[in-house]
Amino acid sequence: MSGYVAELGSCFLCADLGIAPELEPRPDHASYLQSWLSILANDKRAIFQAAAHAQRAVSFLHSLQPEAGLKAAA
Repeated sequence: MSGYVAELGSCFLCADLGIAPELEPRPDHASYLQSWLSILANDKRAIFQAAAHAQRAVSFLHSLQPEAGLKAAA
């Protein structure tokens, strides 16, 4: 499950930072997605659990950023 948490977390961070996803699919996308589908088929709550863990991780990373620097730059 940790791979799914990391993958979702990276998507969340990219969205927060305005980083566009890659436009070219990876050659192993089909097999990678198949492994996700297997987990989701066996546990309907897996995506929600992974997303919740990922959001907590992203919130933690955001909490490490100095706010004064962000406000001064704006």
